Amino acid sequence: MAERTTCVVVGGGPAGMVLGLLLARAGVEVTVLEKHADFLRDFRGDTVHPTTLDLLDELGLGEAFAKLPQNRVQRVQLPTTEGMVQFGDFTQLKGPHNYIAMVPQWDLLDLLADAAKQESTFTLRMETEAVDLVREHGRVVGVAYRTAGGETGEIRADLTVAADGRRSVLRSAAALRIRDFPTPLDVWWFRLPRKEDDPEGGIGVMSRSRAVVMLDRGDYWQTATLIRKGSDAEQRRQPVSEMVASIAEVAPWLSDRVDAVRTWDDVKLLDVRLDRLNRWYQEGLLCIGDAAHAMSPVGGVGINLAVQDAVAAATLLATPLRKGTVTTRDLAKVQRRRWLPTVVVQSAQRFLHARVLGPALSGEIEIVRASGKLPLPVRIMKRFPWFRRIPAYVVGRGIRPEHAPAFARR
Repeated sequence: MAERTTCVVVGGGPAGMVLGLLLARAGVEVTVLEKHADFLRDFRGDTVHPTTLDLLDELGLGEAFAKLPQNRVQRVQLPTTEGMVQFGDFTQLKGPHNYIAMVPQWDLLDLLADAAKQESTFTLRMETEAVDLVREHGRVVGVAYRTAGGETGEIRADLTVAADGRRSVLRSAAALRIRDFPTPLDVWWFRLPRKEDDPEGGIGVMSRSRAVVMLDRGDYWQTATLIRKGSDAEQRRQPVSEMVASIAEVAPWLSDRVDAVRTWDDVKLLDVRLDRLNRWYQEGLLCIGDAAHAMSPVGGVGINLAVQDAVAAATLLATPLRKGTVTTRDLAKVQRRRWLPTVVVQSAQRFLHARVLGPALSGEIEIVRASGKLPLPVRIMKRFPWFRRIPAYVVGRGIRPEHAPAFARR
C-alpha cells in the first residue's frame, strides 16, 4: 500500500503530538504514526513545566488540562543535617504557572490527540510502526511502515519528522552522526506509598549509600534512585527490600514502607543517555526531541525541550509545507533556533554528572549525614532565599521558551 500526506510524523509522544496538532491547525495535511495501541506506559516523564503549561493556555487547552488528575510541585527540598533546605522555589516565577504539574503522560497525550482530531487535516495512526525511510534520488520521501496486524506499506510525504525518541529508528536509518557523551549513572524508577504527614513537593536525598529524587504524586512517591552505569544486573542480586531500606535510612519517614516494593519487577530501569546529532536533518527529514538530542533525566526537562522543538518546527515550517516549498534551509532554521537551549542544558547536565552525581555515586558527597560543612550551593540556598529562584527558572522556563504561533491559538 502507498499513501500520501504533506508531513508524516513518527512517534506519538509529546513532541510528535504537539507538532501534529500545530501543523493541522495551520491547514497542513499531517499524519502521526504511533506504534503502540495506546499511550499507556508507566514511568514515562510526567513533569509538565511552566513553558508547556503556558503553551496549553495559548492553544486553548489550559482549562481542559486543569481538569486532569494532577499534583503540583512548587518547591524542591533537600534533607540535611540542619533540617530541610529549599533548593528550588517555583512560586517565585512570574506568570500564572509557578509550579510543575505532575500528570500521567498518557492523559496529556490523549488531550493533545483529541484536540488534533478536531482538525480535518490531521490523522493519527495507532499500532503503526515506521520501520525504515523511503528515498528517491537521495532524498527522504516518506517512511515504510508495519502495523500490529502485519500489514506493510509506505506513506509518502514532503517532510518526514523523526520524533521517535532516543532509540529512533529513523535516526539510525538516516545514519546521522551522533555526538555521544558518557554518563556515570542509570536510574531505577518505582513507586512508594505516600502519607499525609510526609514532606511535600520534590525531595532530593544524597548520602553515601543513595542519591534519590522523590516526586509527590499525592498518594504515592514517584521515586528515582541513581545507580552506577551498567550495574543494574549486579545490584538486582540483592533483595529489593535492602534497596528500599537504604533509602529509608536517609529518608526516615519511609521506614515503615520498606516492604512496599515487593519484587524487582516493580523497579524499572532507565538507561541514561546523553547525546545529540551534529545535524538534525537531511533532505526531506527532520529530527526533533530525543531523536535529535537525548537528555539526562537531571532536571526532568527532556519532555519540555522536545515540546519546544515541536513548537519551533511548526512555526518555521508551516508556511513552506503549505506551499509545498520546504527545503533543507528551512529545516536548518529549526536546528539553529533550538541549538542554544539544547547545548546549554546538556552542558549543565554534563557538569552535574561530573561534579555532583558521579561523586555522589562513589560516596564522595553526602548531604544528609555530612560531618563537615554542607556543600556550598546548599549553604547558599539556606542563607539566601532569593537564589532559590535560579534553579527554578532554569528548570521551569529555561532558555528561549517558545510560544504558540498565531495560527494555532484558540
